[in-house]
Amino acid sequence: MKLNLTAKIIIGLVLGIIVGLLLNIFAPDLFSTLNTYLFNPLGEIFLGLINMLVVPIVFFSLVLGVAGLGDTKKLGRMGVKTILTFLTTTAIAITIGLTLATVIQPGSDSLFTQEEKDAATFEEEESPSVGETLLNIIPENPVMAMAEGNMLQIIAFAIFIGFALTVLGDKTKGVYQLFEQGNDIMMFLVGIVMKFAPYGTFGLIASALGEAGLDSLQSILMYVLVVLLALLIHAAVTYSFIIAFLAKKSPIWFYKNFFPAMTVGFSTSSSNATLPISMETAQKELKVSKTASSFVQPLGATINMDGTAIMQGVATIFIAQVYAVDLSFVELLTVVLTAVLASIGTAGVPGVGMILLAMVLSQVGLPVAGIGLIIGIDRLLDMTRTAINISGDAAVALFVSESEKKRKIKEQRGEA
Repeated sequence: MKLNLTAKIIIGLVLGIIVGLLLNIFAPDLFSTLNTYLFNPLGEIFLGLINMLVVPIVFFSLVLGVAGLGDTKKLGRMGVKTILTFLTTTAIAITIGLTLATVIQPGSDSLFTQEEKDAATFEEEESPSVGETLLNIIPENPVMAMAEGNMLQIIAFAIFIGFALTVLGDKTKGVYQLFEQGNDIMMFLVGIVMKFAPYGTFGLIASALGEAGLDSLQSILMYVLVVLLALLIHAAVTYSFIIAFLAKKSPIWFYKNFFPAMTVGFSTSSSNATLPISMETAQKELKVSKTASSFVQPLGATINMDGTAIMQGVATIFIAQVYAVDLSFVELLTVVLTAVLASIGTAGVPGVGMILLAMVLSQVGLPVAGIGLIIGIDRLLDMTRTAINISGDAAVALFVSESEKKRKIKEQRGEA
């Protein structure tokens, strides 16, 4: 029996979980050796292969997406629709996180001793302000932006190029065809890289679980459960609402077809790294138009951080409860606003949630060192958050695609 790619990825995922945990419990020394020479190299090669494709695929597909819109009104309409939907889902996500954490109170009966609280440390990194992020959208050097993987700047430059191709029309037909050919090459390479996905997934999961093990779960089990419950509710309610009522499609159909991309997102912990695969899956399996997918999903990898917002909401309440600090309604509102605004321009890479959380905690006067209590388990939760983030990007892309199709049909009927 020939297994399809989805089945192979799931087998890689399950084997990675089993092997990682067994080695962590029964043979930590053997794990160290295997991690150095097998798990880590497998994971790093897979990450390297997909990271290699991220910048060119975003650039080619977004230029084509904007150029394919045909008119600037359509670009503006899709842009407003996409950004408003993303900001709304992020606000809903952090509200779900804050509400569940307030009701369940994961940090009220904390197992952390005073010594553990005092010993908890986290080195805070500077996060750019919203103003800085907006000012930095225009790249002074587009080539440097691509070399550094600065997603917002790459998106801005691609939109300008796509806009120019639209306005110039037949004059730049050859350049447009060159971009189409470049995009075809990238999609072909994605297909090749995906053949390596089951092995890369196995290596990444075995490495992550072999290092973290079950010990890191014990003291913060309730925190983990609340985050996972909030993520599940957000996917089952918020995204299902977008899919069922805005895109008029079945949520079961959506998750079934998008599942391969979710497993890759889970193993890489990076929205950006998963982008080539999530775009291909959305276009081929969900029948999202290339225009909508090319515009919405790269933008979503940068500004849609629903999973991270949920973590920030739960972690803020959890740390407040551990340190016995009561947060006022105004402070909770500050958390929501800070998290939503901070999600704009946040890099879709592993670990960025911790930097944003430090900023949120500082805003409401909670000890940033409290992050040290949860950082041990964050890598595992980061995987789940990424799977949710990319699902949100695809759900919004589906909604935008379907709404544009309906608009086109209405216009054609009006002409007739």
